[in-house]
Amino acid sequence: MEPSFWHNRWQTNQTGWHESTVNPLLITYFPSLNVPPGGRVFVPLCGKSLDLGWLQSQGYAVAGAELSELAVTQLFAELEIEACISDVGKFKLFSGEKTDIFVGDIFALSCEILGPVDAVYDRAALVALPETMRVQYTTHLKSLTALAPQLVIGYEYDQTVVPGPPFSVTPDELHRHYGDSYTLTPLARIDVPGGLKGKCPATEHIWRLNKRLG
Repeated sequence: MEPSFWHNRWQTNQTGWHESTVNPLLITYFPSLNVPPGGRVFVPLCGKSLDLGWLQSQGYAVAGAELSELAVTQLFAELEIEACISDVGKFKLFSGEKTDIFVGDIFALSCEILGPVDAVYDRAALVALPETMRVQYTTHLKSLTALAPQLVIGYEYDQTVVPGPPFSVTPDELHRHYGDSYTLTPLARIDVPGGLKGKCPATEHIWRLNKRLG
């Protein structure tokens, strides 16, 4: 997936992954991560997700990484937060009240630039990437966040019918990526109403990932 693909989708408003409401699975299952009050939550490939506003409303600080500056500009407008914009390394940093969004390539983001985080919320990041990039992404994310607990939402469907994105990520694949470092707990499996893009049956699944002890 070249950066131009995502820039074009934002510029032409082809953002079918963007939800017009807060994701109900986030509301239901995020408390199970037991993030400390005032903790900092990292949302990779965050776009202009309304989920960030919900996390803030619960008292958390949010950090995000997003390729599209247009998306981040729209995010701050929707959150009604004035952005302070600065250059940090290869990134343009949009900062505001309890908000830090790094505009640029997530693979260039370092833990030193990101800073410490208490949890990761991945709704549309892993499934946005093709298989080869998912290996690179999960390896990078583990290092970037020091194995912070994660809430991960994915999809399962027949990839031969719909090419993606979003891509199909099975529980077995999730275990391959994270099982060496995390204990994976399945929280729910839900049939997607109308299937994926109305073309084939699909299941949405949500997982809690906690760092393995010992």
